[in-house]
Amino acid sequence: MTVDTPLSGRLDDDDYPAYTMGRAAEMLGTTPAFLRAIGEARLITPLRSEGGHRRYSRYQLRIAARARALVDQGTPVEAACRIVILEDQLEEAQRINAEFRRAAADPHPSSH
Repeated sequence: MTVDTPLSGRLDDDDYPAYTMGRAAEMLGTTPAFLRAIGEARLITPLRSEGGHRRYSRYQLRIAARARALVDQGTPVEAACRIVILEDQLEEAQRINAEFRRAAADPHPSSH
């Protein structure tokens, strides 16, 4: 992303680190300690501001919310993070498998 990109364009970007740790915790209804814990478990890696403060994107907040829901149901933080990671890996594998199945069903895609 370049410096010339308008602010409105960056705020529409799910990957733009727009939220401070305090704001992210507030939006999730959790604590900064929870965000640090899921960072230590490597579920999300926030970007750092020039001053070294953690900054979160909307995409990262959605992932954190999934982990928070599992923790709220009694799952330990590390296990919740692993579950979310495995769910994402499964979803990606299923997407790739579907692409291969489509390709196998249509062996001559350029002839259409």
